[in-house]
Amino acid sequence: MTITQLKYVLAVAEYKNFTTASKHCFVTQPTLSMQIQKLEEEFDTQIFNRNKKPIQLTEVGKKIIEQAKIIVDESNRINDIIDQQKGFIGGDFRLGIIPTVMPTLLPLFLKTFIKKYPKVNLKIEEITTEQIIKKLTDGHIDVAIAATPLENDQIKERVLYYEPFVGFVPAEHRLFKNKTLAVEDLQIEDILLLEDSHCFKENVINLCSAIGFKNQHFQIQSGSFDTLIKLAKENLGMTLLPYLQTLDISDKDTMYLRPFNAPVPAREISLIYHKSQLKIQLIESLKSVIDSVIRGVIAFNDVKIISPLQQKKGA
Repeated sequence: MTITQLKYVLAVAEYKNFTTASKHCFVTQPTLSMQIQKLEEEFDTQIFNRNKKPIQLTEVGKKIIEQAKIIVDESNRINDIIDQQKGFIGGDFRLGIIPTVMPTLLPLFLKTFIKKYPKVNLKIEEITTEQIIKKLTDGHIDVAIAATPLENDQIKERVLYYEPFVGFVPAEHRLFKNKTLAVEDLQIEDILLLEDSHCFKENVINLCSAIGFKNQHFQIQSGSFDTLIKLAKENLGMTLLPYLQTLDISDKDTMYLRPFNAPVPAREISLIYHKSQLKIQLIESLKSVIDSVIRGVIAFNDVKIISPLQQKKGA
């Protein structure tokens, strides 16, 4: 039994196809199949049921996969220990960021991080929270930035900052003359929302549900804050924005911004990673850089954290 064979087994278990798995392992399909067959012969048991389409794990195969993940992770940890001992901060580092954070936070820290850690090959992708959790679990990304808490025992969360909600209220809206907003003033039926894939939508719904608005019909949903702002300016409703998003608002449009009364509703943004993650030194370096740049941008203390988790009906 070799680590390479176990990696091949894990790839087939994930992709449920020998050809696809071989491409991700950068070997030919016959080579991968032969190595897995050798492993099955050594174990004198079948790991995969090849008669099923897609390929499925046998009952004993499921148990083998669980142990194989532990073995492969622990073997990778040796390189991590050596890097930490040498004080080396470099190599591939895969980062996922949710869409409502990516455009505003990334420009604040990316240049500083690249300059400070030139040996790190940072690979960034914009993905939803649901995709982030799956990719962290499967080992396809090392760390992510997302709204928390997620209440997932497999995921560790390190809070980066609390980002207040800000109202964007058009001129003809009933709340436009208010200098500040109270949560009790909100009416969910006239709030323009992001689409379902965005956790910020759940933040807003949870905020409004807390004051008694449930199961309302949402008339307009969009994939971007820019679109919501344009729709609001057409007096189709108000919207709520994360604080960092308001920093990009044009001077002319700042007249529509309305802060909330304290305690200000806010979302918690955290650096998250799987509990078995190995690249802790890289994670600490990333957190340190983000902490240093965000400290001068957000300085809110009196906030009330709104969960990004979809609330169960009747809860």
